[in-house]
Amino acid sequence: QVQLVESGGGLVQAGGSLRLSCAASGSISSIDFVGWYRQAPGKQRELVAGIGGGGSTNYADSVKGRFTISRDNAKNTVYLQMNSLKPEDTADYYCHIVLIPRGAIRGYDYWGQGTQVTVSS
Repeated sequence: QVQLVESGGGLVQAGGSLRLSCAASGSISSIDFVGWYRQAPGKQRELVAGIGGGGSTNYADSVKGRFTISRDNAKNTVYLQMNSLKPEDTADYYCHIVLIPRGAIRGYDYWGQGTQVTVSS
């Protein structure tokens, strides 16, 4: 069984920084895509940043230059460093990992439980 555990959310003033972490545990063979999504109240969930299996990254236009996604394959962990935070970054943030469990022949989607980020003005 695979689990994702997120940490690092909280309350921060505009201009501040936060670092989110998402650790995958369990019987894992390999990890393909890793990404962070966010959902603000009354809005649809949107992709914030992602890293493909080949290592290519992509970011939402609204966070380019401020957020950095990274992964530690040895620890099965993905990070989101968020700098120069703005009130409009306030949302619940979810990690999303596509991985192949040990013994499986294809990848499966897993989601973290979500962590709240609140940026005050």
